[in-house]
Amino acid sequence: MKYKIGLGYDIHKLEKNIPLYLGGRKIKSQLGLKGHSDGDVILHAISDAILGALGKGDIGKYFPPTDKKIKGIRSTKIIEKVLEIMRSQKFKIENLDLVVVTNYIKLIEIKELLRESLSKILKVKKEVINIKGKTNQGIGLVGKSKAIACFCTVLLKNA
Repeated sequence: MKYKIGLGYDIHKLEKNIPLYLGGRKIKSQLGLKGHSDGDVILHAISDAILGALGKGDIGKYFPPTDKKIKGIRSTKIIEKVLEIMRSQKFKIENLDLVVVTNYIKLIEIKELLRESLSKILKVKKEVINIKGKTNQGIGLVGKSKAIACFCTVLLKNA
């Protein structure tokens, strides 16, 4: 198969006294995302999208939340493993489209920083990465600034 498409999603609650990581970067903030890892919803959604495209399950298969040895793991370590799996299957990222759903931060202010960070982590050109922001318009945990979510669609091409 020449192309494969994957869809990823993640959401984490915001809490005090936790650093906020998005797209592999630490973002200045009073709240951070609570999770078994550093809670980086962007890298988690990308990881699940890639694994889904390859038919390899999800990040919980490789990094189970019950594994106390990896508590607090940086999501950059998770995506490194996922990229290793992708490359072993002889695929590369052709296109990446993200929707980051947050009412807590203004995505427009950090969008280019995120694209640069993801470009380095994923080893792709910035032009391959598209990031859109949505607010949920006050609805639910995300709309009330109590969580951040991310959707990702990835197109993989046989290398």
